Amino acid sequence: MSGAAKPEIVYADFDRVDIRVGTVVEAQPFPEARKPAVKLTVDFGPEIGVKKTSAQITRHYTPEALLGRQVLAVVNFPPRQIGKFMSEVLTLGFADAAGDVVLAAVDKPVPDGARLH
Repeated sequence: MSGAAKPEIVYADFDRVDIRVGTVVEAQPFPEARKPAVKLTVDFGPEIGVKKTSAQITRHYTPEALLGRQVLAVVNFPPRQIGKFMSEVLTLGFADAAGDVVLAAVDKPVPDGARLH
């Protein structure tokens, strides 16, 4: 399911990917998406700000359950148009045994905008 491991990289490659934690401040159904998804508004703190994204996470999460939850996202990809919606960050997760996405998360609260090391 996960596929083969990717080729080895150097630390500088990893360091270019800016993965931050943020708190979901708004979550709405995204019925216009090709696959079931949720529109998220995530606060990444004063340095990054509030960003919008969509995530195909409807199997495990309702919009109401996502409010106040901290999520991890790549914040330095260029924005991506998804239908009429502009996604500004990539929310991170892992596929479960059925292929449904489970969000990557921190196990204790951290400041919004904290960077993954």
